Amino acid sequence: MSSPDPQVRAARNESTPPTVRGPVVAVTGAASGIGALLTERLAASEAIKQVIAIDERRGECAGAQWQILDVRDPAIAEKLRGADVVVHLALDLDLETDPAARTAYNVRGTQTVLTAAAAAGVHRVVLCTSSMVYGALPDNELPLSEDAELRATAEATGVGDLLEIERLARRAPRAHPGLNVTVVRPAVLIGGTDTALTRYFESPRLLVVAGSRPAWQFCHVEDLCSALEYAVLEKVEGELAVGCDGWLEQEEVEELSGIRRMELPSAVALGAAARLHRIGLTPSPAGDLAYTMYPWVVSGSRLHDAGWRPQWTNEEVLAELLEEVTGRHTVAGRRLGRKDATAAGAAGATVALLGAAAVVRRARKARRRI
Repeated sequence: MSSPDPQVRAARNESTPPTVRGPVVAVTGAASGIGALLTERLAASEAIKQVIAIDERRGECAGAQWQILDVRDPAIAEKLRGADVVVHLALDLDLETDPAARTAYNVRGTQTVLTAAAAAGVHRVVLCTSSMVYGALPDNELPLSEDAELRATAEATGVGDLLEIERLARRAPRAHPGLNVTVVRPAVLIGGTDTALTRYFESPRLLVVAGSRPAWQFCHVEDLCSALEYAVLEKVEGELAVGCDGWLEQEEVEELSGIRRMELPSAVALGAAARLHRIGLTPSPAGDLAYTMYPWVVSGSRLHDAGWRPQWTNEEVLAELLEEVTGRHTVAGRRLGRKDATAAGAAGATVALLGAAAVVRRARKARRRI
């Protein structure tokens, strides 16, 4: 029964913390990378009631309730009970991971999370793919709208997995009525990430394919986390592209980075990239090269219409990336040790890798003649 004395009621109200009416949010892949950043951000937010952090190991966020298991385990459905929203960030896009194992983890994990979320009564799942799913093509509009056709192929690292995740996202609301799915597609992600596109800036020269039209758009991980929070709070929904406003032309990137270009004919660049990957000298398939040749810039109009704005510019993100990769030496996507890079030199390392591919090719031809 309430006290009839207004002063007693006021004192009691002051000592009782207000009830948070926001959603309970589960984050997969919460122990590291973007998942760890988002978990910390949501746990500190007054708009979030509770965060359930799911990973195969416990992370550092003390404000979250931790559940330790593999996202492919059907038991995850029980761990999701009581959650309103699930943000699925447990993806493996490591360049060094075996492609078959990577696909098995990414696709099976997403399937399991979507099915488990529906079974647990979760009403929204937020998935994170990449703007790479639009494809890098010479006739792409600048910028692309969120509704642009997904024209990527499975030839670049991890893009086949992302396209399959997109397919699962489209199918999930039909398979599980009442389950809403939001897909967030960041541009080139920067901030503690290691991808074929970040390694491009570790090279002694920026490879430019003759006749190509690169356009660079970045997305800082902090901006991605704020966009994911918008999706969690249902300020925006559907298919969302996220990145810095505008883009940088190749000439601007070269001027800002101070790294000179190495221009090659298309046939030479693509042929060498395919051979080097085929014989195991580099982790990146030739398909990765398209994303350094043609534009795949996105507008991010849906987030903008909802009031979201990036806190980072392309110039600022590029500067952070260059600082991150200082001291790293990569040629054709392959990391070189300090000793290798010093001994080979910038041009020498490139020639060595291209030469190795040619030597292996000649050796194979010679064996076939015997």
